[in-house]
Amino acid sequence: MTSFQFQPIEPGQRRSQRENGQDPETLLGEQYLSRVERWTQRMWWLAALPMLAFFILPIVALFSYSSIGDLLISLQDPSVRMAIAISLRTTFFSLGLIILFGTPLAYLLGRRHFSLHKAVDSLVSLPIVLPPSTAGLALLLALGRQSPIGEFLDNMGITLAFTGAAVVLAQVFIAAPYYITAAAIGFAGVENELIQAAQLDGANSWQVFRFIVIPISRLALISGAVLAWSRALGEFGATIIFAGNFPGRTQTMPMAIYLGFEINLTNAVTLSLILILVSFTALLAIKTLISRGSQK
Repeated sequence: MTSFQFQPIEPGQRRSQRENGQDPETLLGEQYLSRVERWTQRMWWLAALPMLAFFILPIVALFSYSSIGDLLISLQDPSVRMAIAISLRTTFFSLGLIILFGTPLAYLLGRRHFSLHKAVDSLVSLPIVLPPSTAGLALLLALGRQSPIGEFLDNMGITLAFTGAAVVLAQVFIAAPYYITAAAIGFAGVENELIQAAQLDGANSWQVFRFIVIPISRLALISGAVLAWSRALGEFGATIIFAGNFPGRTQTMPMAIYLGFEINLTNAVTLSLILILVSFTALLAIKTLISRGSQK
C-alpha cells in the first residue's frame, strides 16, 4: 500500500495544485469575468430596448387597429386595388429604367477614377438626403409644361407632368441612387487581376463585363435592385408634387394612404400594412442573401 507523504508549503510559495487542469485562481478569475460579461450583455440589451420598442410600437399599433375581416373587405375596394395595381406597374417599370441606365453609371463610379469622381458620386447620392418635396418641385420646374423641355415635348403632343410617366420619373429620381450606390460598391470589389487574366485570354470588354464583373457583383446588384424597388414603392413627396394624386391615374399606395387618412382610415391601414410587409420581406431577403453569400 502506497504511503502518503504530506509536504508543507513554505510561506510565500505558490501552490502548484491544479483542478481540472486549471489553477484555482485562474478558474475563479474566469468565472468572475463570465459573470461580468453576462451582466454587460444584459446592460446592452436594457440600453437598446427603448429604441427597439420605439420601432416596434407603431408597427404593432397598425397591425392591431383592424381585424383580418376588415382588411379583406378593404382589399375588395376598387380604389385600394387600383392603387396597388398602379404602384406595382409603375415601380417595376421604374426598376427597369434604373437598372438599364443606372448600371453604366454605377460601373463608371465603381471601376473608373476621373477628376470629378467625388462630385458625380455626391450628385448621384443627393436624392437620398434631399427632401422628397424638393425633388418633386425640381422635377416639375425641369420637366413641367412651363419649362423649355416641357414646352418642347408639349409641342410634340407629349405631356409628362401629372401623368403616369411623372410617377415613374419621380420614382426613378428618388430610388435610383440606392441601386447605383450598391452596384458601384459591387463593381469596385472585383479584383483587377481577374479582369487582366480574362483580357490576356482574349476576352473583350463586353465579355469581361458579362462573364466576370456581373457574376462577381450579382449580390450587390440584386440587393441594390430590391432596395431601389422598395424605395420606389414607398415614394410619396416627389410624386404628389410632380404627378399629382389622381385616383386611377397617378394615385399610388402612399398617396392613397394620405387620402384614406381623411376619408377611410381602414383602407389607409390596409395599404400601410401591405407596404410594411413588402418592405420587411425585401430587407430580410437582402440580409439573408448577403449573409449566405459571405459564408461561401
